[in-house]
Amino acid sequence: MLRFLLHYGIHFLVPIFVAFYFFKGQSLKIAIVLLMGILIDVDHLFANPIFDPNRCSIGFHPLHSYWAIIAYTTFLFFKKTRIIGIALMIHILADTVDCIMLILQSE
Repeated sequence: MLRFLLHYGIHFLVPIFVAFYFFKGQSLKIAIVLLMGILIDVDHLFANPIFDPNRCSIGFHPLHSYWAIIAYTTFLFFKKTRIIGIALMIHILADTVDCIMLILQSE
């Protein structure tokens, strides 16, 4: 249950917090963009099974690959892509925490 709460809490609550804390004046617009970071989960559609609660997404799905994560990190350095980079890195953080919890759960 803790794994579920952490994973989805980061996916949904952290973007809202970041938007309203750091982007006053345009919080709602930024929150929507940050929440859209979850769209990279579209790559789960190419996996078999589509959803496996015991699979770590990081390094498994194409949009969760280490190369993709490097690209998302570079987005943070450019003003035009920074918000998208934050959205994608929050998503990667949520999935990384999920992977860590999966490892701890199996020990």
